[in-house]
Amino acid sequence: MAHRHSRFFNEKMLPKHLKISLLIIGLVILPTKIYAQSIEDCLMCHSDNELTMEKKGKTISLFVDENVYNKSVHSKLNCVSCHKGFNPEDLPHADPIKEVNCVSCHNAALTKHSFHPQILKTKGAGGGKDVSCISCHGSHNVAPTKTGKWSAKNINTVCGDCHKKEYSSYAISNHGEMFSKGDESSPGCLTCHKGAITKTAFKDDKTAMKQAQEKLCLSCHLDDPDVRRKTRPTTKFILAYDKSVHGKSLHTGNGDAANCVDCHSAHDIIKASDSRSSVYRLNIPNTCGKCHNEIKNEYSESVHGISAAKGNIDSPVCTSCHGEHNILKHTDPNSPVAYQNVSLMVCSPCHASVKLSEKYGLSANRFKTFTESYHGLALRGGVATVANCGSCHGAHNIKPSTDPTSSVYKDNLVKTCGKCHPGANTTFVTGKIHVSLEEKEEPILYWIATIYIVLIVTIVGGMFLHNAVDFYRKGKIRKLIQSGEIKVEKHGHGLYLRMTISERIQHATMAISFIILVITGFMLRFPESWWVSHIRDISSHAFEYRSLIHRIAAVAMIAVSLYHLYYILFTPRGRQLVIDLLPRWQDVKDAIGVAKFNLGLSNQKPKLDRFSYVEKAEYWALVWGTVIMSVTGLIMWIYTDQAGTFSKLEWDIARTIHYYEAWLAFLAIVVWHFYFVIFNPDVYPMNLAWLKGTLTEEEMAHEHPLELERLKKQQNQENSENSNS
Repeated sequence: MAHRHSRFFNEKMLPKHLKISLLIIGLVILPTKIYAQSIEDCLMCHSDNELTMEKKGKTISLFVDENVYNKSVHSKLNCVSCHKGFNPEDLPHADPIKEVNCVSCHNAALTKHSFHPQILKTKGAGGGKDVSCISCHGSHNVAPTKTGKWSAKNINTVCGDCHKKEYSSYAISNHGEMFSKGDESSPGCLTCHKGAITKTAFKDDKTAMKQAQEKLCLSCHLDDPDVRRKTRPTTKFILAYDKSVHGKSLHTGNGDAANCVDCHSAHDIIKASDSRSSVYRLNIPNTCGKCHNEIKNEYSESVHGISAAKGNIDSPVCTSCHGEHNILKHTDPNSPVAYQNVSLMVCSPCHASVKLSEKYGLSANRFKTFTESYHGLALRGGVATVANCGSCHGAHNIKPSTDPTSSVYKDNLVKTCGKCHPGANTTFVTGKIHVSLEEKEEPILYWIATIYIVLIVTIVGGMFLHNAVDFYRKGKIRKLIQSGEIKVEKHGHGLYLRMTISERIQHATMAISFIILVITGFMLRFPESWWVSHIRDISSHAFEYRSLIHRIAAVAMIAVSLYHLYYILFTPRGRQLVIDLLPRWQDVKDAIGVAKFNLGLSNQKPKLDRFSYVEKAEYWALVWGTVIMSVTGLIMWIYTDQAGTFSKLEWDIARTIHYYEAWLAFLAIVVWHFYFVIFNPDVYPMNLAWLKGTLTEEEMAHEHPLELERLKKQQNQENSENSNS
């Protein structure tokens, strides 16, 4: 050995300390090389392709192909670099044979192979297919990691050698297809599995595993601008999952909550427009049914589920109603399936669609008739205790009304309605549920509405025209008086009783109850109008109070009406009041005379008595309206609280009359009564008799000259009699 080294080094040329170092190397390290067999030594036997050994009853080949080995990354290493403890003189060379320990050289590689966590335990040695380095990289044919089989474009195929099922799914996925086309942003096996995301890594910790999977998906679909640019979902859509019922549940520790993989699958991720996708519209029920199996079974028996199973793409599925990434609890007011939203946000898009109704022969007015019903109006107003579409038709088990198992089948209506209306019977459910005012669907209601509309237009229109002419004539006279062209007659300062305290209390009670009834009644009919929204801003329970207040006001109006009946029957002034209010032929003459005067056809205005045709028309219209409104209101009230007393059809008739009569009464008060007591130029800004109970002599001269003459004559007679006595 000293002779070999002397060929390369001159002892005189080396420093003393280097000589010592070389001596140590020569005596300690190099001898191991001297006695270690070379590759050629090993191949003297192992190049024989028939060389075998028996191990655990199996015949194992010991053949090593020199050509294959020379092309591997380990070609410069001797056999004993990996096969430790072998004695070439012994057969076998070692007993027991030590497993090749790749980690002795590739220790840093352990952290890069977390997708096979068993490797971390065994440090790359022994075990099954997925725990040893050899199973993936081979033994004597180890290829470079950046070229050949381990190149980026081939890595997925290599993984597929063992994971055949997973690879076949991946190959047809959007990820796999884009990867095969050379899209560098598309994930391969190691893109996802370089970190711990499987059950093997997390054992029983499903929550941590699913959170890791979600984080992995977001690392591309949310954090990578290039991926976001190529995919359709917006950032807002993706982030919606975090606030969904699934996202919130997962992040609070529920490992059963759905994450990306549960819905989109792990390897065969395909866009939703592809019928092979787990999130394809018609596949959604099965996807959601993995967790919600009981609901899926209900849905599959429904009219929607049966239609979807037949391949009808228009049929609603889970996501049609609940949403996709932004699925919220049904108790969340922002959820489309929240009690107050389900009719408008879920049912109406289909059942108010003209296109779908024509295509499938459905009625397009179902949502419209619901929204105009009491239930629909109250629901729009914010009441969460009235029925919505799901209350009657069900949520997931919706069936046609012809199906005997349907909740809206004719024989099941009593039970369905009885859930909210105890005591419901066959009488209660007699009539159509979705009521339309169209003649062909409900002729009775159609003609009631038509007659009332004609009455409203003619009566209120006539009132408006009458008052417009009256206003013009009186306004012109006042201007002539101001200009001095007409001399004003001087009147005394006396006051004349117009309304007693009892009459003023009756009037005030009637007026207040009427105003409250108008406000609370139209609040229900127009729940989304601007003025109602201001009332709702005062209290979120405005609609709950509305119903109670409306009924209290109704009781007050009926009570004061009954008292007034007593007043006109059993008191002298009351009896005289109703006698003076009885219509007479003179009222017709007065109305014609006033019309002629206002139109300039006569210079003489008729002298009106205590009650002119104006007050009489108003009084008897009030009597008529009060009776109609009280009767129809009580029918609706009794129908609701005493189920089974009246039929649904009778309630609909009462409701229709009640609604249009309310409009007639309201417009009559505004156009007729308010004009004569407020906007009338002879009394503007207001006739205060309803507060003071008296009128001045001037007001009497303008409005009731005939009564004024009679009262003065009576007064003169009384004065004359008093003076004679």
